[in-house]
Amino acid sequence: MNDGEGKPLAQTEDKPSTESAFFKAASQRLFDAIVSDDAELALPFFFPVSAYQQVKDVQNPSRDWEQRLVRLFRRDVHEYHKALGRRRAETKFVRLEVPEARAEWMKPGREGNRIGYYRVLRSRLIYTDADAKERSLEVTSLISWRGEWYVVHLHGFE
Repeated sequence: MNDGEGKPLAQTEDKPSTESAFFKAASQRLFDAIVSDDAELALPFFFPVSAYQQVKDVQNPSRDWEQRLVRLFRRDVHEYHKALGRRRAETKFVRLEVPEARAEWMKPGREGNRIGYYRVLRSRLIYTDADAKERSLEVTSLISWRGEWYVVHLHGFE
């Protein structure tokens, strides 16, 4: 997410879409990460540290990103993995359902941010279980960076 000179790209006000190739591939990877209990698979869909450094008005944003946000993301992937049960390998990803009508532009100063972004709460990761019954897992918070959605809180806020 850097320009040709290695500088971080700036935020845009482009509203994210669930129709982008990035979003579709990242949603599948998020589910695959949960099934395999490997959060690293989904880190490309996690809000990038270079963006977090620009967005958040907190002391040492890189440390907060790693020690709080990514740590909790890894924990939540593991918890969701366990929640899928013993037959998790038989589950199938269906879609990540985002309530786009509820997406809100968060102006600077809200949520401890220096610059704006779109935020949407309570998306649902839809899958079928081993018995082909549709089920879901919450994706608590997605926020935008340069016109794409990224996970920032998988299960709850801390």
